[in-house]
Amino acid sequence: MEATQTTQTTQPEARPIPPEEVPVALTAKAVEMVKITRQQEGLDETHGLRVAVRGGGCSGFEYALDYESEARPNDIVYEQEGLTVYVDGVSARYLRGTSIDYQMGMAGAGFKFHNPNAAGSCGCGSSFTV
Repeated sequence: MEATQTTQTTQPEARPIPPEEVPVALTAKAVEMVKITRQQEGLDETHGLRVAVRGGGCSGFEYALDYESEARPNDIVYEQEGLTVYVDGVSARYLRGTSIDYQMGMAGAGFKFHNPNAAGSCGCGSSFTV
């Protein structure tokens, strides 16, 4: 009988991170809205939130939110109020200290980023410059 070797890859699990190392903090309302929209899209609780920065937008960079169920290499993975949050290492540099809120008002509703690293932003609120 021949022995076989299996290789099992493990995903980094969400872990407690000291507040000073968390690149993005979500308000309770933002977490609630992510969970609601996740359910509306038919995704289960294994899907967390990926927060990223990409090139583009009218100011040079734009924020990106998406659902994610697996960590990628160099991700920072942590849990906030029962929601797994994924942030890649490059985005974390631009997002460090950022808070995300969900606001509703006369002009509409949506996620609002408060990024202390942004030197400027445009009127849409989803792009910024450093």
